[in-house]
Amino acid sequence: MSETDLKAIQRRMDGALEVLKKEFGGLRTGRASTALLDPIHVDAYGSSVALNTIAGVSVPEPRMIVVQVWDRGVVKAVDKAIRESGLGLNPQTEGQTIRLPLPELTQDRRKELSKIAHKYAEAAKVSVRNVRRDGMDGLKRAEKDGDITEDDHRRLANEVQAKTDEHIKKIDEMLVQKEKEILNV
Repeated sequence: MSETDLKAIQRRMDGALEVLKKEFGGLRTGRASTALLDPIHVDAYGSSVALNTIAGVSVPEPRMIVVQVWDRGVVKAVDKAIRESGLGLNPQTEGQTIRLPLPELTQDRRKELSKIAHKYAEAAKVSVRNVRRDGMDGLKRAEKDGDITEDDHRRLANEVQAKTDEHIKKIDEMLVQKEKEILNV
């Protein structure tokens, strides 16, 4: 395993952080945002597609999101995907237009959003740990193949673990920040 392999591990772990930032951006804290619907995928055309690829999403009012579905045949699938997304939204369908009034953030809803944030953070941690596992497997293979020595293996394993710990810490910090934002708005 070389420096480029360590950079690849770093890049993949950074990718998990970027995904988490995007998901956290979609968790609303009072205002409607098109990013709220970014994680939603719809079962349409024989596969799972991102909502924003089959519909236009806009925010005409601070507490309303409007989804304009381009194909009449997938309106029911879009409605179902939104209902099952766990975002607590209740779609109102009118033809190819789906209106999503955002409920007032009650204390219960804030706790629910906090749980969703925890779920996103845990998924990011699992992703980072999977990258670490792949890196460690690569080290074992490299040592077995004679590409690196036992000392190099130990040193590189410590570096991979340090990167993992650093990214897990960042995830925890991001979660604490998002929780403050959700619960104290």
